[in-house]
Amino acid sequence: MRLFVALNFPAALRQGLWDGTAPLRALDLPVRWVAPEGIHLTLKFLGDVAEGRLDEMSDALDGAVRGVRPFTVTVGGLGAFPGPARPAVIWAGVGADPALELLQHAVERAFGPLGFPPDGRPFRPHVTLGRVRRDARTGAFADLERHLATLTWSDAVVVDSADLMRSTTGPKGAVYEELRHGRLS
Repeated sequence: MRLFVALNFPAALRQGLWDGTAPLRALDLPVRWVAPEGIHLTLKFLGDVAEGRLDEMSDALDGAVRGVRPFTVTVGGLGAFPGPARPAVIWAGVGADPALELLQHAVERAFGPLGFPPDGRPFRPHVTLGRVRRDARTGAFADLERHLATLTWSDAVVVDSADLMRSTTGPKGAVYEELRHGRLS
C-alpha cells in the first residue's frame, strides 16, 4: 500500500480553496485537478509499504506528534513547480510557520529509522491543486503566471493532528484514506 503522512484540512477550507481556484479549472488546462476531498498538505511521502508494517508506521506517527502543540497555518497564494511556464504541479502556498517546520522535521526523524530517509530537498510546504498531464503541450501554459497572480484566495486553520494516509490510484485519480490519526498534544 502507498502511504504518506499529511495534514488534512477541514472541509470548509478545502471547499473554499476549490471554489477560490475555479477560474483556473475554467481555463481548461491539461491538468488533473485534485478533488476537494483530497486536498491536503503532505509532510512525508513513504511510498509502498507492506500492510504488516502498519503498526510500526502508526507508532512512528504517534512519536512524531508527541509533544507538538496545535498551531495555525495560512493557506494562500498560488504557484507552480518548477515554474508557471513549464509546470508539473500547480499549488497553493502554506505559510512556513516554525511549528509546521518542527512537525515536519519530527516526522522525518520518526520515520527515518524505519527505512524512510529524509527527503534530500528542503521542505516547501504547499497544497497540490493539480498535476500537469504528461501529454500537455508547453504552450498551453503561456498565460498561467498571469492567471495565478489574479487569484487572491487565503484562509487560516488550526492544525491539531497529522495523519497516516493511504493513496490508491484509480481511473479518476488518487483516492486517499486516513489509516491513523495522530493528535497533537
